[in-house]
Amino acid sequence: MHKLFLLDGMALVYRAHFAFMRNPILTSSGMNTSAVLGFANVLLDIIENQDASHLGVAFDTREPTPRHKLYPEYKAQREEMPQDLANAIPYVKRLCQTMGIPVLVLDGYEADDIIGTVAHRADQRGDIHTYMVTPDKDFAQLVSHSTTMWKPGRQGGNHELLDVAAIQAQWNVKDPKQVIDILGLWGDASDNIPGVPGIGEKTAKKLVGEFGSMENLLASTDQLKGKQRENLENFADQALLSKQLATIILDVPIDSDWEDLTIGGRNDEALKSLLAELEFNSVGKRIFGKDFAAGRGHEPPINDSPDDSPNAVTLKTIKDVKHDYQLVNSVNGLHALAQKLSLAERVCFDLETTSLDPRSCEILGIAFSLTAHEAYFLHTGPGSAISIQMALEKLAVIFQSKHEKIGHNLKFDLSVLLAHDFKVSGPFFDTMLVHAIVSPEQRHNMDFISEAMLGYTPVKLTELAEKAKEPENDLFALDEPKEKPKKKRKKKELNMKMIPIEDLAEYAAEDADITFQLADKLRLSLQESDQIDVYQNIEEPLLPVLTAIENEGISLDVVALKDIGDGLAKRINTLSAQITEAAGKEFNLNSPKQLGEILFGEMELVEKPKKTKTGQFKTDEQTLSALAPKHPIVADILDYREASKLKSTYVDALPAHVSARTGRVHTHFQQLMTSTGRLASSDPNLQNIPVRSEAGREIRKAFVPRDKTHTLLAADYSQVELRVMAAISGDEAMIQAIKDDLDIHAATAARVYGVGIDTVTSEMRRNAKMVNFGIIYGISAFGLSQRLGIPRSEATDIIATYFNQYPKIKNYMDSTVESAKENGYVETLSGRRCHIRNINSDNGTVRSAAERAAINAPVQGSAADLIKLAMVDVRKLLVKEQTKTKMLLQVHDELLFDLHLSEQHTLIPKIVQTMESALTLPHGIACKVETGTGANWLEAH
Repeated sequence: MHKLFLLDGMALVYRAHFAFMRNPILTSSGMNTSAVLGFANVLLDIIENQDASHLGVAFDTREPTPRHKLYPEYKAQREEMPQDLANAIPYVKRLCQTMGIPVLVLDGYEADDIIGTVAHRADQRGDIHTYMVTPDKDFAQLVSHSTTMWKPGRQGGNHELLDVAAIQAQWNVKDPKQVIDILGLWGDASDNIPGVPGIGEKTAKKLVGEFGSMENLLASTDQLKGKQRENLENFADQALLSKQLATIILDVPIDSDWEDLTIGGRNDEALKSLLAELEFNSVGKRIFGKDFAAGRGHEPPINDSPDDSPNAVTLKTIKDVKHDYQLVNSVNGLHALAQKLSLAERVCFDLETTSLDPRSCEILGIAFSLTAHEAYFLHTGPGSAISIQMALEKLAVIFQSKHEKIGHNLKFDLSVLLAHDFKVSGPFFDTMLVHAIVSPEQRHNMDFISEAMLGYTPVKLTELAEKAKEPENDLFALDEPKEKPKKKRKKKELNMKMIPIEDLAEYAAEDADITFQLADKLRLSLQESDQIDVYQNIEEPLLPVLTAIENEGISLDVVALKDIGDGLAKRINTLSAQITEAAGKEFNLNSPKQLGEILFGEMELVEKPKKTKTGQFKTDEQTLSALAPKHPIVADILDYREASKLKSTYVDALPAHVSARTGRVHTHFQQLMTSTGRLASSDPNLQNIPVRSEAGREIRKAFVPRDKTHTLLAADYSQVELRVMAAISGDEAMIQAIKDDLDIHAATAARVYGVGIDTVTSEMRRNAKMVNFGIIYGISAFGLSQRLGIPRSEATDIIATYFNQYPKIKNYMDSTVESAKENGYVETLSGRRCHIRNINSDNGTVRSAAERAAINAPVQGSAADLIKLAMVDVRKLLVKEQTKTKMLLQVHDELLFDLHLSEQHTLIPKIVQTMESALTLPHGIACKVETGTGANWLEAH
């Protein structure tokens, strides 16, 4: 019997990266190799100890999958992959390739589907036993007499083999395929699969065990009672959709012969070179013997777990630390607590709510901490003598005092209280924001920071759920908010009402206590990194501004949006017909594989078409855009894709975000999502609405003023990044062009092409514009040649001439890269540190990307600081003037307002002046703001 091992590459590298998070494995140049090392652990164990005859490693791609097309919000809540992890994946693939191990990828399919397909094929052969190496529970559905889950061990433990009997016992099923039914009912927060409200893991297993399948269950709801029956009947379609999303695809069209999976063909020279680059001494010695030497990076012994490393620590929990957490649920207790809070100079607080939607959730209580290991939970939910209104009235003096308020993700708490018409005054110390400033590359949730800085693991929500009593089938139900939660985590929110009050009090009090302790640690980190001003002058005062903007929301004309959608639908149908006619046959336009076969296999549009690593024809936007001018079918395909994306992403999705309570769309701003400090919008993302195409701009027509007494005002910084580049570099020619208020792109074209500014052609200006903005992002001659469609030699000459005309910009770029190599970070004009990983990497590709990031970060970061400072100052202006005008949105370099018509002539100049003076740029460079008004966002912009 052959033994085939299929590794879930994405799951294993994620697991390894975060397992080493407290003590990352770094090379001498600072490159994080944790994910590669952790993956190598598992791989070597299999090769050396498991007698594998065949092996393959599967990875996801960035392309949408059938699940995304079925349910656009699939995995939508996931945070962007950490940059260190993204940088590691190519190394993991190189490790596999140099060791002669096939890498299995196919655009449009997940690693789960590839593994499922290959395992299914192996199962049909009859002479292969497949081991699926993954920590992912979803694979349980694939287990059979010849397919076993091989679950890597944790904390030095052995791996776990899950066969049919193990799955039957763990999942309470007769057939592992019934796991799909359980997952469909239960849902999956990590993949954003909704499941059925009120049905958690235990209930799902029980129901499938009793009824056999989801379909039988849905046909037999008359045998159920109460909320459980109601939810299953009301959410039947959602349940079936969830089952479909949870089903691993078994017929992926991947070309992978059995012989391709044979272990062999190791390239020792390339492997040694890779291990030396990664500075993996232990791995190298394990493969090549004790004489192997790699480098001087920090690499722990290559056993099974990061906890075997010299720096591993044992984390404490609530059971190990003496603490005093008190429940307050009486009026006398409220008065006593208020007295204590009034005497404190710093108050840490944390709300416990029934959902993540600040505009519809109920407040079950407020936790307070004034000193380490002591905390109070003021219970305001069912069963308490204290209502939230009573509590807020009593605590108003404290919340609105000038004493410091400490919290973690304070914007959520402030938003919830604002929805209750209750305002909190600063100063604020937000541990999440401060951690994001001092450690931008790490995760910023409280559990992670607590483990990293305090060596303490807080109580998990899952632990809290286990303390609830059955029939807590409703335990993970959404608490039926009056409107759809806007934080598209889509994970089932724990119904905190179901938790025994003593357990809830301890959980909430611990949160406040840990946050209070973290504040002291992070305050010191903020001082040591010399970024106190960044927090106090920018991020802290921005907190209440963003809270107010999110609470305000923006009006959406749903009727206008429907008209836009109808137009797009007609456009999609017309383009589809044109493409089918040009192709001479019908095919799935949304299938990259079928499209590639049509364009390059049958129509032979180019002689030597580009292919992906899996041998599939490339049909990405960059590839097709280069062909569009010559082939009408390609232009139609690009138009079809754009129209389809606009319709699904915006036209069809936006109406669902209109709050039933306010009638407006409330986006969520992520204050420090990137290391440069740029704001990001989500749920929905209103920053990514396209503006370059006419069809994209139409979407903005649907965003309108609140009523006829208002108009929309857009105030936009003009060419802000070029102005910042001129200010930072001190280049006299660029500075003078800006001060003379010249068309900066025409002025650049005149210098680069050696002509008078009056004789600059549109093509010259277009090229100069590309160079101006490309330089900010460290564009190469190759990159410029691709964008402009010119020979690389011509692009090289243009860049060389540009630097001759603007020599201090070149000096800035060189000195910035050198500074980043020396310090590991660069700084914005406000002193924000943007950490640059891999700037000293021996890998040229990785190092070049880091150098481009170093060049761009001070410019982009300074522009981000500018707009944030402007938001703070404009908000102060609106409050001081007691205006009826409201700030609605921030989109890159633009602020959008609901402008009251009575204030139009007096307020616009004040807003412009405030924005232009928000940050003083060096060398007398002025910030320029342009404004526009209109009956909708498109007209205003």
